[in-house]
Amino acid sequence: MQSSNTLSIDAMGGDNAPGIVIDGVAEFLAGRPDARVQLHGDEALLAPLVAGRPVLEARATIIHAAEKITSDMKPSQALRRGKGSSMWNAVQAVKDGTAGASVSAGNTGALMAISMLILRKMDGVHRPAMTAVWPTLRGRTVVLDVGANVEADAQQLVTFAIMGEAFARATLGLEKPTVGLLNIGSEEMKGHEEVREAHEWLRAAGLDMDYRGFVEGDDISAGAVDVVVTDGFTGNVALKTGEGVARMLASHMRAAFTESLMSKAGAVLAMSGLKRLKSLMDPSNVNGGVLLGLGGISVKSHGGADARGFARACEMAADLAASEFQGEIAANLARIGTGGVAAE
Repeated sequence: MQSSNTLSIDAMGGDNAPGIVIDGVAEFLAGRPDARVQLHGDEALLAPLVAGRPVLEARATIIHAAEKITSDMKPSQALRRGKGSSMWNAVQAVKDGTAGASVSAGNTGALMAISMLILRKMDGVHRPAMTAVWPTLRGRTVVLDVGANVEADAQQLVTFAIMGEAFARATLGLEKPTVGLLNIGSEEMKGHEEVREAHEWLRAAGLDMDYRGFVEGDDISAGAVDVVVTDGFTGNVALKTGEGVARMLASHMRAAFTESLMSKAGAVLAMSGLKRLKSLMDPSNVNGGVLLGLGGISVKSHGGADARGFARACEMAADLAASEFQGEIAANLARIGTGGVAAE
């Protein structure tokens, strides 16, 4: 029986591990009284960080792993040399059923390779997809794929739509998420053949899905739909562009509000609104990407996330572990005739 309320944590992965990871886990546990965690990593380093913190001493178990996956390790190296590392063991715990989901802030390529090897793909999923959650004018929007696949054919885009809808329901709390295909225009004749074919497939598949058709790039930040589906090349470019624009706006606003005494006074008057804007755009509040389409849950935290950001990734993992989203994916894959049972 899988322990859905237990997370397995790669405590050694990330730019500031293990300190930030342990702080983030402590924040997560403080807000989830029924949750427990496994901390995979160097016991000599982890034990002093856990000692004297009641929430960790009561609900965190240290599982020693002598090795770790480094940030410069290639995926092929991670597969050859990573067995027994903190990342490998954290993912293996999900496969073994002792944890409902794993969380790592370590090497992205290595985590994807290890997760695919250990957890395998669900039947009917040719390629898993990486998700991102973006702040929008309406709240938050799920975008996938954002980097796992450079290209995607029509069937894969349909699969991404099925996985993204179930993910949005589990993480955003939406009963009926709206879904759109990213395209260069909303007209029927726009876009390349694979996008148009996926569009027709989604309209005719008879899925219990609120599919809204094509959406454009500016519809992402507008929150036109809850789930935006695209290939990994386009999604990653859009993601990096959006992050760059957000940083540029933040820099310009800082400069504008500090260039004179008058502007500084204006900043004081607008402080409450600026704090809300900062919170909305803060990546720590939407941290956590998931490789969808696997036979288990593996969550990737930003490598440079602070403690609050890592806690958010843990919360996402816990929400997914407690949900039925994988069963929903399997059921809809079965409806379109591509399988739907998680691989052993």
